Amino acid sequence: QVQLVESGGGLVQPGGSLRLSCEASGFTLDRYVIGWFRQAPGREREGISCINSSDGRTYYSDSVKGRFTISRDNANNTMYLQMKSLKPEDTAVYYCAAGARIITAQPMCVIEGVFRWGQGTQVTVSS
Repeated sequence: QVQLVESGGGLVQPGGSLRLSCEASGFTLDRYVIGWFRQAPGREREGISCINSSDGRTYYSDSVKGRFTISRDNANNTMYLQMKSLKPEDTAVYYCAAGARIITAQPMCVIEGVFRWGQGTQVTVSS
């Protein structure tokens, strides 16, 4: 079964950290462009970080640059998003995705040919 399964969301205080995981099954993650997206209530989904499959280059939106780190563990077929210095405005449902290629990485990642999305995990930053 081809799927992406996310874990790691939750409630955290401002300034805190969380790590999201996204495990792939049914396909090999390092053959595809992968990315993390988020959607806050009343807002459109935005691509906050992605990895190019051909050269491993990483990209970040300005809203998370310097605070979030995307990575990929090929041995475990899993991608991660390490989030630090979290702010209330980071509150959203976070999704991982795999696709064919990066169309653009600024101001946010746009991936063409997304064939799988994770189920989404809620991140709430609040005191």
